Amino acid sequence: MNRLSSYRHDGLDFDVVEGGPADGEPVILLHGFPERASSWDAVSALLHEQGLHTLAPDQRGYSPGARPRGRWSYRLSLLVGDVVALAERTGGPVHLVGHDWGAVVAWALAAERPDLVRSLTAVSVPHPGAFRAALLHGQLAASWYVGLFATPLLVEGMIAAKPDAFDLPLRKGGMRAEDVARFHAEIVESGALPGALGWYRALPFAPLSLTRTPVTVPTTYVWSDRDVALTREAAERCGDHVSGDYELVVLAGVTHWIPRQAPEALAAAVLARVASTR
Repeated sequence: MNRLSSYRHDGLDFDVVEGGPADGEPVILLHGFPERASSWDAVSALLHEQGLHTLAPDQRGYSPGARPRGRWSYRLSLLVGDVVALAERTGGPVHLVGHDWGAVVAWALAAERPDLVRSLTAVSVPHPGAFRAALLHGQLAASWYVGLFATPLLVEGMIAAKPDAFDLPLRKGGMRAEDVARFHAEIVESGALPGALGWYRALPFAPLSLTRTPVTVPTTYVWSDRDVALTREAAERCGDHVSGDYELVVLAGVTHWIPRQAPEALAAAVLARVASTR
């Protein structure tokens, strides 16, 4: 069987890691910042064992052939469109899983194109409406880094001057030493950092309507109680924005980096959500 290793959309070439049985139900896995498709390796292997077929793209800004210049090129509508193009290639609908920024794209896609989404498993980042509602209840303080990342050239300049400038914050946020090393290899040294930061810099263009649009597809939200970036308040408000079947899964003692640090628990949540649609 020929595996899909890339696809073209909007004049850009996206790398894809495809695996699992060819006749399995399709699952699209969307990585977050600052990671790439490799963040799903352990989860994918577990899903394959249960007969699912996975596609994990390196998204806009991360794939070497999909790194347009300028923050306008990283609007949420374009990020969603990139994944819509991949979902349509599978024949859809798909089971959609997203972590961190990948969860933001997944929430938006599920809200805008429920015809393409059989189920949604959002990891770490809650529905935008829940995030917004929690801002005055601790979430704004937890999101202090957003302004830093959104400032043009600032992070790139800091890392150019001091390559390990963000190693300590990443470690304090729960990243393991091997994953910090992977950040340097896959993001900084590969040239993906400016594009990856473009997602933050395009935030002013995000539609406010997204915070008010409920998700109707069967949904699981996975949150970890040692996540320093996403608060319990936001997690507990997430269900208010899902009108379909919904479950909140809380992982105790796990940091923000759920796909790498708790792959078994996350795979179990995905498998349970997939099974609920049969």
